[in-house]
Amino acid sequence: MAIANFFRADPLRYEGVRPINIWGLRLFYLLMLVFVAPSAWQVLLTHEGPWQPLPAVAWTVWATYPTLAFFALFHPLRWLPLMFFTIGYKSIWLVFVALPLWLAGTMDGASAQPIANSFLALPLLVLVVPWGYAWRTYVCGARPVSAPTGQQARP
Repeated sequence: MAIANFFRADPLRYEGVRPINIWGLRLFYLLMLVFVAPSAWQVLLTHEGPWQPLPAVAWTVWATYPTLAFFALFHPLRWLPLMFFTIGYKSIWLVFVALPLWLAGTMDGASAQPIANSFLALPLLVLVVPWGYAWRTYVCGARPVSAPTGQQARP
C-alpha cells in the first residue's frame, strides 16, 4: 500500500501535505532550474552593450526565480511563494498576450507562440500546489500542522 500513501496526507510529514504534492512541486522546481535558469543566465552573461531597461528586468527576473528554485528542492513548502509568482506571471501573460492573439486567429507563427506553448503545463502546476496548505499558511496565518503545540512555527 505504499502507493496509496503517496496520495494520503500525513500530519506528521510535510506539514500535512500529500507527498504527491511535495514531489510535484520538486519536479517543477527542478524543471525551472534545469530549463529556465541556464538560458536566462546565458543571455545575461553574454549580453554586450547597454541594456534596454524592460528587457533587462525580464531577463534578471527570469534568471533569479529559477535559480531560487534550487533552494526550493530542499524545502518545497517554504518556497511555495515562488510557485505563486510563477502561476501569477504565466496566467497574466496568457490572458493579456496569448489570448488576444488566439482570439484574433494570429497565434500561429507569432513570436509569442513558443512561449505560449511552454506555458501549457500551467494547469499541472496549479494541480500540484497544495492550496489548502497555502490558504492556511499564507492567508489565515495558521501554525503548520506538524509544529508541536506551544512552539512557534518557522516561516
